[in-house]
Formats: sequence, C-alpha cells, structure tokens
Amino acid sequence: MNQPTRSLRSHLPTARRAIDAGVLLLCLTLGVLGLHAAFGGNARYLYAGIGGAVLGLALAYCIVRYRLAFLPAAGIGIGIYLLMGTILATPAEAFAGVLPTLESLRTLLAGVVLSWKDVLTVAPPVGIRSGMLVVPFLSAYVTALVAGLLAWRLRSPFFSTIPVIAMFVVGIIFGTREVPLPLVRGLVLVMALVCWLAWRRQVDRAVGPEMQSLHDAGASTLARAGLLRRVGMEAIVLLVAGGLTAIAAPTLQSGEQRQVLRDAVVPPIDLYDYPSPLMRFRTYVKDKTEEPLLSVTGLPEGQRVRLAALDTYDGLVYNVDPRSGGNFTPVGDASQVNDAGSRDARRSRGTLGITIEGYDGVWVPGGGKLLGLDVTGGNADLSRSLFYNDDAETALSTTGLHRGDSYTADVEFPVQIDRKKLQAFGLSDITMPRLSNVPQVVSGKAADMAGDGDTGVERAAAMEGILHETGYFSNGKENEVPSLSGHGAARIAALLDADAMIGDDEQYAVAMALMARDQGMPARVVMGFYPEKYDPAGTVQLTGADVHAWVEINFENVGWVAFTPTPDKDKEPTPPQQEPQSVPQPQVLQPPPPPQDDAKLPPETAPDPQDADDTDDGFWAFWGPILQVIGYIAIPVAILLLPLLVIALLKLRRRKRRRQAARPGDRVSGGWNEVIALATDLGSRPDPKGTRRENAKSLVGDFPDTAGTSVLLARRADAAVFGDVEPTDAQVADYWQHVDEHLVGMSSSVGFWGRLRGKYSPRSLVLDANARITARRAHRGEKRGAVRRVDTNEDKE
Repeated sequence: MNQPTRSLRSHLPTARRAIDAGVLLLCLTLGVLGLHAAFGGNARYLYAGIGGAVLGLALAYCIVRYRLAFLPAAGIGIGIYLLMGTILATPAEAFAGVLPTLESLRTLLAGVVLSWKDVLTVAPPVGIRSGMLVVPFLSAYVTALVAGLLAWRLRSPFFSTIPVIAMFVVGIIFGTREVPLPLVRGLVLVMALVCWLAWRRQVDRAVGPEMQSLHDAGASTLARAGLLRRVGMEAIVLLVAGGLTAIAAPTLQSGEQRQVLRDAVVPPIDLYDYPSPLMRFRTYVKDKTEEPLLSVTGLPEGQRVRLAALDTYDGLVYNVDPRSGGNFTPVGDASQVNDAGSRDARRSRGTLGITIEGYDGVWVPGGGKLLGLDVTGGNADLSRSLFYNDDAETALSTTGLHRGDSYTADVEFPVQIDRKKLQAFGLSDITMPRLSNVPQVVSGKAADMAGDGDTGVERAAAMEGILHETGYFSNGKENEVPSLSGHGAARIAALLDADAMIGDDEQYAVAMALMARDQGMPARVVMGFYPEKYDPAGTVQLTGADVHAWVEINFENVGWVAFTPTPDKDKEPTPPQQEPQSVPQPQVLQPPPPPQDDAKLPPETAPDPQDADDTDDGFWAFWGPILQVIGYIAIPVAILLLPLLVIALLKLRRRKRRRQAARPGDRVSGGWNEVIALATDLGSRPDPKGTRRENAKSLVGDFPDTAGTSVLLARRADAAVFGDVEPTDAQVADYWQHVDEHLVGMSSSVGFWGRLRGKYSPRSLVLDANARITARRAHRGEKRGAVRRVDTNEDKE
C-alpha cells in the first residue's frame, strides 16, 4: 500500500523558519561585530549582541506561531528585556551577575535612552559597566524581533533585510575607526542575504496555493537540483565580485580615513574651564616644599607621575588645547580605560597605588598610559567623572581630587630609549595646535642652540644641554637669587635674553618647548612628580619639592620622549653685590613731554586677534563632521529609497494618464484598470485575458469586504465602453469617486504592511509593460501579414 505523499507546504514551514532564523542570526552577528573595537575586544559585548538576537528571533517565532496580540507580545518582550538583559547587558550591576537588582533594572530602563550617547562620548574601550552593553543587546534584540516578524508574516522576505542592514549600520555608527574585517563581513552579509532571498523566492513559489503536491519524486529531485544550481551560481558570482572588490578597495581608498559618528560628537566638557596646572607650579615648589602632596607605591626607578600634557601657548600660559588630537573623552568603565590586549611590547606595565594628601585639583596623577583605575576609597564619584586623553596619557576628574582619595592605577609606563638609538628615528609628522604671542627672541635662540645637527634628536639634545649647562636654578625662595614666577611671553623673553638665565622647571621647560616648536618639532610641556630617591618596593611620599615640568618630543615609531632642560638644583648663581645707595636729589619741576603717537605693539607680541572668518571656521569645525556623517548615512539610504520613489512616480503618472484620457469611455475603463492594478500589487492575480466581470468575481474572494463594489464597477465600465451612449463628464467623475473609495477599501483590508507593499510594488507596472510589448508585437505581426497578403495577391494578378 503506497504511503500518501505530503505536499511541500505541509512539511517545509518548520525547516524553512529554522533556515530563516539561522541566516538572520548570522547577518545580525556580522552587524554586532562592528562594535568589537568600541568594547576593546571584550567578549561580553558579543554575548550580549548574539543573546539579544537569539531572544528576538525566539519571541518573533512565538508571536507568529501562537498568534499573540500586541499587548501580550509587548508584555512578554519587556519581561524578556528586563530578565535576560540583567544577565547579558548589566552583569556588573546584577547580584552574582545573574539576579536582577534595583541598580540593574534602573540601568536597563535608563539605558534605552542614555546608553547610546554614553557609548559615543566615552573613550574606547567603553567597558561593560554603566549600561554600555545595552547598546549591542537592545539593538540586536529589536532588529532580530522585527526581522523575524517581517520574514514570517509577510509573503515577501525582502523587507526583512531592512532591520538586518539597520543592525549593520548600528555597528558602523557606534564603532570606531578600527574596523574588524570590513570586506569579509560585508561580503558574507551580501552573499548570505542574496542567496537566502533567492532560496525563499523559489520555496515560496513551490509552496504556492496554485501548485499541487509533488508526487513525482523525479520532478522533486530536479526542482531541488535546479534550486541548488541557481543558488550556487549566485554564490560564485558574488564571491568573484567580492574578491575583485577586496583587491581594488585598498587602491580606491588609499589616503582616506574612515569617518565615524564618535569623531563628530563633541564631548560635553570644555577644558578651558579648568586652569593649567602649570600656573600653580611656583605655589607647590615654593610654599609647599615640605608638605606631602600624595603617596605612591609601585613607582619604578626613573619613572614619573604625570599630571597633564600641555600643548598650546597664547603668550600668557601653556595650556591644554581641547581641539588638539586625542581630545579628552568620558570614561564609561574606569576599570577598563584601555584595551590591555593591544599593549606595546617596548613599554613596561605596572600598578601604582596612589593616595591623595595635600594635592587638590582636577588632574588625576598617573604613570603613563592608563589601562584601568580602581577607586579604593574616598571619592566614590571619581570613576563616574573621569575623562581620559590617550594621546596625552593624562586623565582628569570633573569632581576633583581631595585629601583621602585613593585609587589603584594599572598603567603602561612611557618608553625609555637610549639617545643614541633614538638617532635612527625621525620626528613624527603630527599636527600640533597653533602657538601665538611667542617672543621674538625664541626664534633666534632656537637657531643658535639647535646648531647644525642632522637629526631631530641631536638638535633637541643640543637645546636641552645648553639650557641645562649654562642656566642657573632658582625657585625665588628666601635666601635665593630672585627669580620671577610665571611663563608668559615677557618672562620667557627675559630668561632667554639675560646674560645669566635664572629660573626653574616652569621657565626652562616652556622655553625649550617653544624653541623646539620653532624648529618644527612636535613638542609639549608635561607637569608631574618624580622624587629624588625611589623606593619601588615601598611607598614614596611626594612633596612640593618633587613637582617638576619637562618637555616631550614625538619621534616616529617611538612616541613621546622626555627631555629635561632644567639645571640642577645646586647650580645657583652668585648673588650680585649690593650697590651703594644713591643720594636723593631735590625734585625739580620738569616740562611736560611732547605728545606722542599711540604705541603699536609688534605683531609678535600683540594679542593675536581672531581672523575675520573664525566664526565660519568655528561653525564648520563643529557642524562639518556631523553633516559629513549624516551625508554618509543619508546617501546610501537615498539610493535604497530611490527605486521606491521611481515606482511611486510611475504609478502617479499612469493614474493621471488614465484619468485624463481623450474619450470618456477610456477614462471609465482606466478607472477599472486602476482597480485591477492595485489588486495585482496587493497580491491578487487577475487574469489578463479575462473579462471585467470575470475578474470582478475573482476579486470577491481576495477582497470580500469590497465584493459588491467590485461587481458594480465592472458592470458600469462595461456599460460605458460597450454602450450606445458615451458617458458624461459628471458620470465619469462619479465613477472615479467610487473607484477611489473602492481602492481605499481594498487597501484597508490588508493591513499596514500590505498597503506599503501595494504602494511600492512594481508588479502592475511590469504587467502593463508586458501587455504593451505583446500588443506591439501583435500589431507588427498583423502588418506583416497584411503586407504578405497584398504581395500574394499582386503575384497572382
């Protein structure tokens, strides 16, 4: 007894949904991988993103399988987000990493709105605390849910690609310039989507209601073989195209720098609100010489504790320029400021334990590249108010540091390289902020001190050596040679133009940095601490006497290298002999001086006015990158939407042509054609060779809500076309009014997505084009036949 065969539709849906879910999960995972660099390669972001995608697809399947209404589905979706989000998105705030707490729930709810801004404004790696994982989890969860619903509720799977591409765009927008395998991910995404769409279209055709069960095993085998052959050919074509793209991409994109949204987002902090720490230098070294400022454990021999790296000068103060490369950005997770996996082999790694005593300020003492910071006491807000500059290797806290604060800093100390080895490396070609109001004497002294050295390190070492050997040290303390504080243009000019240079770290470091910049060297001033005696195994107490300033110059493939131009503290000038006091002379009334013209300051010392177009530059400096990123996003979207716009315009033109036909009967017939066109776009299949009444009967089953109107419109169209009397303009207008009402009723019966598909479906346009081509061919065939008949008759005659 033969076993009854089953139709393709009866056993494919479950397997088809499994394949759909697998392909969608793969494509969504490719989008989640775009966040790899933003999270510093921490696997928790991948767990959150993939977990969210799996949960979204599972929820979509349950909604479709059990026909859940909106409110129950929304309730289940929110419950899944809060319960599973605790495990995947807020493990740091959860109890034991899995159980919800008030803090984890608050982070999840607030993260729906706030986490997106935090991920953009926090310096990568953004960490896993403070709701950072909400971005990969929530974006994957929502896009997977929408993609699953579109794939399993709509007849066409093409709409499912929209949320998949949206997830890919999220990975681009919230990622960094470090893109993991961009060509491979893009190629796999396109191949997977195209092959899946081709397979879905073939399967949907095979299981259509018009097909019978496939009793013939041979036919079924041939159908499957044909499907696999077509999909395989498409995969090969895409693979070849992707390979050619991968080969050509480096050439086409040479010299171009990837633009991401985080580069256009300005961190919510103005560094000019915080004074340069160098302005308090003399206060530390003169008034707090013996006062303990901070205690440090784990400081290796020769290393220094950094406060701030200063890179801009305005004639009054050396400061931090927030517009320089590597702006300060908020730190999301203080325990993971930098990716420890991308460490420099030339750097030594260590852990500094720092306790704040007499020091107070916003600049956070550290030892180099900050990998992570663990607040152990005092200021609990320190980790949440932390900003870090990876280029300057310095951090600041907007809440400030106070006595009793303590923390442990995991750092990579700067490279210590021998000066002789440094000669093999040239100066880095990096952009430094513009200096203004630099004294004229700096340029001349820089040329004299730098000498004729062939390499940058030789010229820098020459300037350092002359300042260190020929200068004298004085902090301006009691019983010392007078030495004015500050590092303004007048003070630096007095230092360099004096017969005997007298000053301390503040003046010598600024003078050398200005001269180095004049020589084209990328130089900056760094302020920090280092003791006279080190104790790597114990605790070093740093006082005001241990506050120093030095110069750093950037060399290619090495980085910033320290130079210390300040003379030794024991190198003090001999105090000048006191001159005899002059005898005062009687005062004599002097004539008034002749009037003089107003003095004009030379351009080098006059305050540097803003250029006339600074306002325009400032506008484009802020809005330019943002508009550029918006353009990068808007152009692909516009390209994707352009076909839909063309389809809508063609349909509008067709409707206008039908409504404005010359004969009244043709206008009525055009109204009926609009009904057939919409029915075709909504998924119905009217017979192109059938009569109006026959097609009206077929529309009754597809659109039962408008059954009576369909038959009535068909009859009125027949009467107008085949009747003895042409309809009047009023009758034509009334007919079109009923047509419009009928079209609204047909669209309302298929739901929102059905209306959207009908509006932008090109199916009716294609059928109209095919009908016109067929008519033209038939007309040409009739003409040829008539010509042949004429020729035949002439031959007979």
